[in-house]
Amino acid sequence: MAPDSSGYNSEKIKVLEGLDAVRKRPAMYIGSTGPDGLHHLVYEVVDNSVDEAMGGYCDNVQVIIHADNSVSVEDDGRGIPVDMHKGEGVPAVQVVMTKLHAGGKFDDKAYKVAGGLHGVGVSVVNALSEWLEVEIKRDGKVYSQSYDHGHPTGELKVIGKCGKRSGTKVTFKADPAIFETTVYSFETLAGRLRELSFLNSGMRIKLTDQRNEKETEFFYKGGISEFVDYISQKSQPLHKKPIYLTGEKDLVQVEIALRYTDAYSERIFSFANNINTREGGTHLTGFKAALTRTLNSYISANMPKIKNLPSGDDVREGLFAVISVKIPQPQFEGQTKMKLGNSEVKGLVEQIVNEQLAMFLEEDPATAKKIVGKITEAARAREAARKARDLVRRKGIVSENSLPGKLADCSERDPSACEIFLVEGDSAGGSAKQARDRRFQAILPLRGKILNVEKARLHKMLENAEIRTMITALGTGVGVNAGGEANNDGFDVGRLRYHKVVIMTDADVDGSHIRTLLLTFFFRQMEDLVNQGHLYIAQPPLYRVVDNKKEIYIKDEASMRVILLERACAALKLKVEATGAELSGQRLIKLMENLSSYLDHMERLKRRGWQAPALAALLKNRVRDKRVFSDLAKLEDLESILAENGLNILERIPDEAHSLYEVAVSCPGEMTPCNNISWELVATADYAALLRLTETLAGNEQGPYLLAKNGDEKKVDSADELLVNLMEVGAKGLGMQRYKGLGEMNPEQLWETTMDPERRTLLQVKVEDFMAADDLFTTLMGDQVEPRRNFIVENALEVRELDI
Repeated sequence: MAPDSSGYNSEKIKVLEGLDAVRKRPAMYIGSTGPDGLHHLVYEVVDNSVDEAMGGYCDNVQVIIHADNSVSVEDDGRGIPVDMHKGEGVPAVQVVMTKLHAGGKFDDKAYKVAGGLHGVGVSVVNALSEWLEVEIKRDGKVYSQSYDHGHPTGELKVIGKCGKRSGTKVTFKADPAIFETTVYSFETLAGRLRELSFLNSGMRIKLTDQRNEKETEFFYKGGISEFVDYISQKSQPLHKKPIYLTGEKDLVQVEIALRYTDAYSERIFSFANNINTREGGTHLTGFKAALTRTLNSYISANMPKIKNLPSGDDVREGLFAVISVKIPQPQFEGQTKMKLGNSEVKGLVEQIVNEQLAMFLEEDPATAKKIVGKITEAARAREAARKARDLVRRKGIVSENSLPGKLADCSERDPSACEIFLVEGDSAGGSAKQARDRRFQAILPLRGKILNVEKARLHKMLENAEIRTMITALGTGVGVNAGGEANNDGFDVGRLRYHKVVIMTDADVDGSHIRTLLLTFFFRQMEDLVNQGHLYIAQPPLYRVVDNKKEIYIKDEASMRVILLERACAALKLKVEATGAELSGQRLIKLMENLSSYLDHMERLKRRGWQAPALAALLKNRVRDKRVFSDLAKLEDLESILAENGLNILERIPDEAHSLYEVAVSCPGEMTPCNNISWELVATADYAALLRLTETLAGNEQGPYLLAKNGDEKKVDSADELLVNLMEVGAKGLGMQRYKGLGEMNPEQLWETTMDPERRTLLQVKVEDFMAADDLFTTLMGDQVEPRRNFIVENALEVRELDI
């Protein structure tokens, strides 16, 4: 770690203004009070840790989502200064936490380059939190201070010693009075932290979710070249290593990594001071212009037979690229830093790409030939797509006055009040047309399975009748606008005719496949439609239940189980022989909920190869400490426990990579072998949940049980058997119908359950982790068979019910 050469103390903390306006107008500072703004709080605190890493003072960052949705961010940087601030008369940390625009990032000597504007972020987080606690390790002492709605609740205190360690830990709870939701998404945070780890090679970031025991760690040494490896791993590369370009001028640092693949789409990520500039900016504009110019210059000089030079879109087909600039005084458009505005960056990026990419092409003609071949093929496909659009336009298909014949349109003309249902097949389409409210609901039946657009270029896609019909009905157009056309059919989400686009398919394998094909189409061809929240999935019920002439519609298996258990528990009493507990009513319902969850977690671990006797032995003895698998004395105790519970100890196996041991066992009476007993098992979320449930159930998970109903008693031996018996009792007297197709419902039922805005359930499609979503679509829908096979093998054990 670099020495503290800058003398980071209270003198480096500059104060610009107070916090008065933050709680009144939070959106001005974090963009919104919805989920995006909520996650922005975490990013602002993490940015401070990353700034320490960029300065060479921090190697590790840990982010923890606690069970109550509070968040901790801890680093091993220098620690926020704690000495008295001369201008304010309070400790520097209190200035940073309570004054807007107060922080080391406003002093050029403290940091050369910074991601967030330090102090703006952390003070805004404090202002928008119900409570916040900061803990600082610095100068051999541990300091702590607490805040309530942005105001300190006491003085800065020394609470311990830390030796030579240093760092800052900020824990906060977002204020529910300000935010629409205070529930964090693990995937959203993971996506951002992964980006930061790639952009700051060598920095280790760990994300832990204590709500469900999820955990992941990001650590990459290869920088943005490894970033490009990651985002392009499921596509076939045209060249083995990413092309790496870099340069610096007037303290502005530019890094670019790019790779061409056989994909049909482009994926370019741009960053400025670690901020993901999703709306682009001068660095992205400069890169695109220089890339097109450089490649066209190469084609003109080396391939004179190519007369029609490719366009910018042709040049970028199949391109995966990451652009990262570090700049001392970044100018962002908007407080949320989505677009870079520094004009000097454009010229520098263009210069680097022009010079270094041209040199690469000259020095590696074999790769250059492959890239040019890909580009010229894309140009031919674009021309074919233009002709296809011209053809359908001449046929009147694309005209707004000539909507598809099978579209049952609505009378409302305000897109924000309209919704369209994309329905599987003519049968369901007929029911939906009768069920709908004609004022604002449109129906478009789709025949068969649409084209998999992951494997098709635009001109092939436009040849598919169902896709053409869907594009026309939505009114957005598709593809990139072709400059110079009088009637432009490129995609424009502003032309969307319905602000709710609802996918409504059957609850069977074919329905799931059609839904996946439609999701692939929207993700690849109409990404803005998804990002702006216009895409939904209907949730038709899975069951119709009749109880004493009363109809109930149940959406899924889990809800069905709850209803059956509640009916059974109302009629039964239970005695647990092991504990003597006697339960009925709500106490019995609670027991069965916990027992059902216990059995689910046990089943998941059993499917992964750990047998029930081994799990029971570990849970009975509350094995949870990692030292059990590293300390030989504790390991011997573990082996004794396993042997006492009837397991055969086969051997002790060293896990040299982690300095641990595993115990190989066999379970008498079990047909399949048992996985080794190891820290890998004890560290799983399922095992952690089982430990908690074991303590809650307090022995009631062990049979036998005595069930009593109207004076009759029945003995059952195990928890599994108990659950089956209760489900059977709950189902007695019920008429149950399981729906597999929308066509099985009459129009009245379809309206009541799936289309009525007052009673229906719709799932809004959101992309929380873009890179993970991109990877999943490429894996499942792409040309490469091996990644798909691996995905199926890895996830096969998680399948509970397979409908084939």
